[in-house]
Amino acid sequence: MTVAPEPEGERGRRFDEVAEAAARAFRLLPAAPQDLPAPGRAAPSPARRISADPDTVERDLVRLVLTLVELLRQLMERQALHRVDQGDLTDEQEERLGATLMILHDRMTDLCAQYGLTMEDLNLDLGPLGTLLPPAD
Repeated sequence: MTVAPEPEGERGRRFDEVAEAAARAFRLLPAAPQDLPAPGRAAPSPARRISADPDTVERDLVRLVLTLVELLRQLMERQALHRVDQGDLTDEQEERLGATLMILHDRMTDLCAQYGLTMEDLNLDLGPLGTLLPPAD
């Protein structure tokens, strides 16, 4: 049994009907519980404006830079662990990589202390998206 091809106009109308039906279905879906504000809690507020205090601008800039470096450090660490698990590295490469990541973590801690920051201060709150960095293990 062969199906005759639909004329282009017929096919276009069918796609429009399907798209309209999908749009109606999604309008009827209730909001997921995580999308609703908790009882007794106000709806999320809009993003705050950046307040740049001339006295803390250097510290704030260092905090932002260190946050980005920490994010990259954690990504590199995860990639390194993945490569170790895959067996892609020699024992010498594993040792060198581990030592390098430990030194980088120590330097990050030193820089944070120098500017009166903690590693937790680097975990920026992204509002409804959560925090930038994953929770510490």
